[in-house]
Amino acid sequence: MSTRTFTTIVSEQSFTEGPRWHEGRLWFSDFYTNRVMSVLEDGADLRLEAKVPGQPSGLGWLPDGSLLIASQHDRLVVRREPDGTLVTHADVSDLITHHVNDMVVDDRGRAYVGSFGFDLMGGDSVTSTNLVRVDPDGSVTEVADDLWFPNGMAITADGRLLIGESFGNRVTSFDIADDGSLSRRGVWASFGPEPVEDALAPAMARLVIAPDGCALDADGTLWIADAIGARVVHVAEGGDILDEVSTSIGVFACALGGHDGRTLFLCTAPDFMETNRRPVREAQILSTRLDSPAM
Repeated sequence: MSTRTFTTIVSEQSFTEGPRWHEGRLWFSDFYTNRVMSVLEDGADLRLEAKVPGQPSGLGWLPDGSLLIASQHDRLVVRREPDGTLVTHADVSDLITHHVNDMVVDDRGRAYVGSFGFDLMGGDSVTSTNLVRVDPDGSVTEVADDLWFPNGMAITADGRLLIGESFGNRVTSFDIADDGSLSRRGVWASFGPEPVEDALAPAMARLVIAPDGCALDADGTLWIADAIGARVVHVAEGGDILDEVSTSIGVFACALGGHDGRTLFLCTAPDFMETNRRPVREAQILSTRLDSPAM
C-alpha cells in the first residue's frame, strides 16, 4: 500500500459521484444538491454546469460535445443544449425499474447505463438488474442482465466494456460489437463469493470489495473505488491488487486526469446513505499524484 499525500480540491458537497476528466477540467455530480459541477485540477474556478431536478449521476459526452447526464429518479438520460437548457435524450423507464446510476459513453455516442436494481436507501433485499444502451438517436436497448448493482464502467482500448458490480464482488467484461451489442461475458476480476439474492445486511457482509466508480489506466488496469473499504484499489485483469490508496473516509468514485494524466481524484464522504448525506455538506473531492498516466 502506497503512502499518499492528499489535496482537497472540492469541499462542502452533499455526495459527489461520476467524476470525469474532460477538456482540462474535472466534472462531477453532487447528488443531493442536484448539480453537475466542474473544477480545475487545483480546485480553482468551481463552476455550475447544470441543475438536474431528477438527481444527476453518470456523465458523458456525445461526439459533438453535448453533455449527457444520467438523471436518477426520473430514469432519464438528459442532454445539455448549447444554450444550457436540458432536454430528454432518452427515457429508459420502460426497461429500468429503479434509480439509474453510473454511465459510460463511447466514442460513437452510445451510452451504457446502469441502475440500482432495488431500493438501496429503503433497505430492500438485494437483487440483480440489467444494463441498457442508449444510442445517439435516443433509442434504448437492453444489452445485459443479471448484474448486481452495475456501477462504475470503462471502455478498454481493445473494445471491451468493464462493469463493476457493487454487490457482486467482481468486475465483469463484455466485448462490444460494431453495432453496440455486448457478447463474450466474462469475469475480469473476482474479489469474493458469488452474489445471491438476500437481505441487505447479509449481502453487504459477504462483500470483500464493492466496486464503485472506476478509472481506466494507460496499461489497461483499473483504479476502483471500494465502497465499503475507504480506499481505491489498483487492479489488474484477473484480480491481482497492484496498489491501494487508503483514506480515513469513504471513497465512492474516482477519476484519472490532470495536466499530465497522473492525478487520481477521489470522491469521498462519511457514508453513502441518503438520510445521512442529504442534510449536510461533508462530501469532498481529494486528489493525489500517481506514477503512471491515464489513457
